[in-house]
Amino acid sequence: MIRSLNRRLALPLLLTGLGALSLPALSQQDYPNRPIKIVVPFSPGGAVDGPIRAIAQDLSKRLRQQVIIENRPGAGATIGSEMVAKAAPDGYTLLLASQTNAISATLYPKLNFAPIDDFVGISLLGREPGALVVHPSLPVKNVAELVALAKDKPGQLNYASSGNGSGQHLFMAMFASMAGIKLTHVPYKGSGQATTDLLAGTVPMSVPGANGMIKHIRGGKLRVLATTGVKRSTQLPEVPTLAEAGFPSYSAYVWMGLLAPKGTPAAIVERLQREFKTSLAAPEVVKFMDEAGIETVGSTPAEMDAYFREERDRWARIVKETGAKVD
Repeated sequence: MIRSLNRRLALPLLLTGLGALSLPALSQQDYPNRPIKIVVPFSPGGAVDGPIRAIAQDLSKRLRQQVIIENRPGAGATIGSEMVAKAAPDGYTLLLASQTNAISATLYPKLNFAPIDDFVGISLLGREPGALVVHPSLPVKNVAELVALAKDKPGQLNYASSGNGSGQHLFMAMFASMAGIKLTHVPYKGSGQATTDLLAGTVPMSVPGANGMIKHIRGGKLRVLATTGVKRSTQLPEVPTLAEAGFPSYSAYVWMGLLAPKGTPAAIVERLQREFKTSLAAPEVVKFMDEAGIETVGSTPAEMDAYFREERDRWARIVKETGAKVD
């Protein structure tokens, strides 16, 4: 009788346990069943903001769920990144990371989250080179002339960036270090105001993403001296790379990669990777990326994880070599 009673008690407990175990699997099968939010830790209109909006529009149609872009700029992308790091690891809050995130992992030593280890990679979506541009009032026509002028006026030439720890900050800092020149960093709270002052000549130079500068270059409002990729930009094929201009080891990209909070189920991460890769191949997205001069990638989660850590290590060396700091 006791054995029979134990069996009767054990069966409901077993079924309850199996039911509990099946809940995460069931929720993953239903994913997504509500809107997905992608936090962009940069100002609207920046180099990575436009591309992710184009991708999100296609993704929303296919998933039949709204994909919301939320801009949370500031402090070298750490404000928006911390928000995602502390979000529920359920696949509904994601982070659009860039080289700024990898740089900030070193530049900001005292953070309330781990810039690398609190995330899991989903995919490296794409990348584009930066463009070393100057206001026409600056009397230089090429990189050699800029270096000569900077050496003649050490510390007197200012450059704009979208903020401390941004790619624009470190791209120029790396160039200055390689060239043996001293430039003065002027950080802004986002790329919008930095571009406005660059176009006005208030700050005479910068290294933003190439795509955002094309219309200003072609309109004669800015002069481009070089691009930062390993090969020439498809949008600016007549412009040399910094490697061609005398700095053979120089290369830097504005990249965008998708991350999720640590602990996000592997099945959801893999589903997201597949969905985003499919969106990258959508005709509207392909057209947008081609016109923007962005090289699409669509890497695996493991490749994104490895790339993020490689970028962290690479920029950590640059931060150390240049002595770059958050002012």
